[in-house]
This record gives sequence, C-alpha cells and structure tokens, in this order.
Amino acid sequence: MTSQQPPLWRRAVAELLGTNLLVMIVVGSGIAAQQLSPNDVGLQLLQNSTATVLGLTVLILMLGPVSGAHFNPVVSLADWILGRRSGTGLTLPELGTYVVAQTVGAVSGSVVANAMFEVGTSISTKERATTGHLLGEVVATAGLVLLIFALAATKRGVLAAPAVGAYIGAAYWFTSSTSFANPAVTVGRVFSDTFAGIAPASVPGFVVAQLVGAAVGLGLLLILFPSAPRAADDVVLAHSAETASA
Repeated sequence: MTSQQPPLWRRAVAELLGTNLLVMIVVGSGIAAQQLSPNDVGLQLLQNSTATVLGLTVLILMLGPVSGAHFNPVVSLADWILGRRSGTGLTLPELGTYVVAQTVGAVSGSVVANAMFEVGTSISTKERATTGHLLGEVVATAGLVLLIFALAATKRGVLAAPAVGAYIGAAYWFTSSTSFANPAVTVGRVFSDTFAGIAPASVPGFVVAQLVGAAVGLGLLLILFPSAPRAADDVVLAHSAETASA
C-alpha cells in the first residue's frame, strides 16, 4: 500500500469490524427470516438477501475509506497478486493481517448474531457442497472479483458500494449456492446452525471453488482491463491522504 494509507492496525480494525458486521447481517437476518417465515424458504431467502444488499452497501461506504472494505480474503489476495505486477496494492504482511482480521471478524459476527436471537452458538449441520453449489461459488466469486477490480481500473470506485451490494443481492438468486463468494464468511457461517449456516465438511470445497473463481475473475480482468494492476490501491474504494491523516 502507498504512504497515503492509514496505519495497518487501523485498517485491520476496519476489516475485522466490517467482516464482523457483514456476517452479523447475513446470519442475523437469516435467523430472523427463519423465525418470521418458517414455512416459506423463498421468502426467507428474499428477506436474507435484502438485508445483505442494504447492509453490505452501508459497510462499504462506512469503512471503505479506511481499509478499502475488502471484508473478503479472495479480494485481498487478488489485490496482492495484481499489486505484484505494478508495485501497488497490499504487501504480503498486510495480506496476512487482512485475512486474519477478516476471519476473526466473521466468526465473532456469527457468535454475536446467535446471541442476539438467543439461539446459541453451535456448529452447522447444513450440507451444501454439491457439484452445482461449487460451480455456483466459482461463478459468484469470479463475477465479484471482476466487478470490484474493473471499477477500480476504470476510476469508478465510487460506485463500488451500490454495485457490489447489487451484485451480491442478485447472486443470492442466480447462483445455486446463494453466493457466499468469501472464505472468511464461509468459515464464520459454520458457527450458526441456522438458515444461513454451512456444515464444516462443506467448507473446504467452497473455499477451493472461491479461489478458483478468483483466479477466473483475475484472468478475465487482465484480458478486458490490462491496466488494472495499476489500480490495486483503489480497491474497494480509493483511499485519500485526508483519511490517512485523520
């Protein structure tokens, strides 16, 4: 990252808080949907996806100027990979810090969501790793990575919040996996045996599919936007000198 970035500890706090709140939104709205509409899975998914779209958009707007609002290890990894080509983006120690912060945030977000609804924290038994679900994760993650870095490459990072929120909301419905597209969130959702949960046995397949999707998304990005590596510092939202000195 450039010298204009906020200190790493501040960015780590933003990534932890953002991923915590994101999983809290996903799991909490899933529990609420299950309680409000116990006999209508379609309505549960609508309620869950609507809350996620709105919440994710707000979180990116709130924390993007601090850390870039990655909230997702594959986004951070893609940022690091692209940055190696141009001397920008996350360094390897920053990548490790981001991933740890995101994972801790995701697990704690699930625990807090469970506590709010008094359902107790337990390991999910919801198996999801079918061939169709894994393909859905490849598609969802590839599209997410392509979207985020294409916006940065074309100087439209200001649109990241509504665009990413809209994409994830759509992917809830057009992918069979309901678009986890995020290894940290996948791990966090293990700790809630509710509508939004995922069984531990399904996690490795999901994470591998997400990494494959990230590779596909990066490949498409470099074909369509060859200058993308130079914009690695502007993912998800461009940072400013004012933010760094605040």
